[in-house]
Amino acid sequence: MKKHGQKTVYDHHLLAEFPDQMEFEIQPLRNFIGNHKERLTKPHFQSFYQIIWFKSGEGKHFVDFNEYDVSKNTIFFIAKNQIHAFDTKIDYEGFVIHFSEDFIVQKENDVDFFLKCSMFNNPYQIPSCCVGSGNEYKLDEYISQMETELNVDDKYGKEELLRLYLKALLIQVQRRKYQLEALNKKLAPFIVDQKREQLMQFVNLIEENYTRGISASGYAQMQFVSLRTLSNLTLQMLNKKPSEMIRERIILEAKRLLLYSTLNVNQIAEKLGFDDSSYFIRYFKKYTNYSPTSFKKSLNLSK
Repeated sequence: MKKHGQKTVYDHHLLAEFPDQMEFEIQPLRNFIGNHKERLTKPHFQSFYQIIWFKSGEGKHFVDFNEYDVSKNTIFFIAKNQIHAFDTKIDYEGFVIHFSEDFIVQKENDVDFFLKCSMFNNPYQIPSCCVGSGNEYKLDEYISQMETELNVDDKYGKEELLRLYLKALLIQVQRRKYQLEALNKKLAPFIVDQKREQLMQFVNLIEENYTRGISASGYAQMQFVSLRTLSNLTLQMLNKKPSEMIRERIILEAKRLLLYSTLNVNQIAEKLGFDDSSYFIRYFKKYTNYSPTSFKKSLNLSK
């Protein structure tokens, strides 16, 4: 994994020209890259979730400020508003699946919530998984079922079936992740239990509220627990304090905006909930050892 940075960022929306259509689509990866190579190789984000299955080919994929290896049967999970970019290769085989949050989460049950927040909105795990040889046949079957259902004219139950196939695919990949975590003693197995769900709820709350200046104790109140309980949870699971997790999300967004937006420092400070841009500058420098301007220059991205 290596650091990566580029200058211009692009915003994409799912079926923006067809707002009445179901917010779900699946495409062969080679076609998707071939049709959109120019914009895909530049940093971009989207208002929807994306699953990228590299069935064959080797290269790199860039997510936020990191570079990740692509190899056979690597699957990337890109959350909405997460900046990423493809490399310049076009010889990949596989599939790309796009869907909205409303499509995957209908009832906010435990499985829906966990799949959304563990696989896509988890900044404490790498955004990819290698399903490995011998496991891909199950995923192929779900892909085939989804493609078949998309071509069926009868609309009765179509969206629900597609949702079930998508969840089945995600569950199979999550099971594979458990297997890999069990084999790698350096990784703590991310098992679905009450503590994990509580942690994901906290991460999700940060994602929804990090620009509002809410303190760690405020987040604890939102979860109906004491600050000590929340602190014990995050320290046990991630060896991080709640305040550290809040700060990391703010700094990540600040870096994204500094590198990939046309906003100036004052505008970025306001967007992140800082009343005083000078305080934002001190805050950023304290936790990165760079001023916002020097941070851009350090990656040769100053305009």
